[in-house]
This record gives sequence, structure tokens and C-alpha cells, in this order.
Amino acid sequence: MSDAPESTISLKVEFGGGLELLFSNQRTHNISLPAQVPISATGGEGNKGTKSVDIAYLILWLRDNLLKEREELFVENGTVRPGVLVLVNDTDWELEGEGEYGLKHGDEIVFISTLHGG
Repeated sequence: MSDAPESTISLKVEFGGGLELLFSNQRTHNISLPAQVPISATGGEGNKGTKSVDIAYLILWLRDNLLKEREELFVENGTVRPGVLVLVNDTDWELEGEGEYGLKHGDEIVFISTLHGG
């Protein structure tokens, strides 16, 4: 058995509060992401190496790979739009470092829209 780090990270991503409608009306997605991503992939300057995959990368990956319509209802200025609650393993992402939270194998990330018409 090797002590080499894993090359991919498996996650469970869930959508609620109506966001699932933007993702093929599917609430739960099991996805795999590369463990290391280019620094420039999340808006860094230039392309100087790699970094561990984080939620900022996940948000852009979801936008580019799973989002089916109305991007503006999910992403704004490179992150989730105001009114979208993000939970990392049942904890508010603000307590975990928001977009800088380094994703780990088996993490569960939940996106819930708190915006309602009225």
C-alpha cells in the first residue's frame, strides 16, 4: 500500500430551497474532483503551480459542469450569490473559511436558496 496522496476527492453535493431546479431537478450529486487544481482555476494571478481543491473551485466546477440554466441564480462574482446558504458537513461555511475551505474525501456540501418570492 502506498502513502501517496489521493489524486481525486469524492464529495456529496446537495441542493435545496429550489436550487435543485437549476441542476436537472436533481437534489443529490456524487462527484469526484481533482485533489490538486491550478492556482489560476479560482481567479489567482497567473498559473504558478497548484493548490488543494477548495469550495471556490467546487462552485465554479458546478457552474461549468452541472448547472443547466439561470447561472445568475447560483453564481455571482465568482462565488455563490447572496441568499444561498452553504453548509460544509452540516456547518455554515462562514465558520469553515468560506471558499477557502479545503475539500476532503467524503465531505458533504449543501447549497440552499433562502430567497423566496412574495
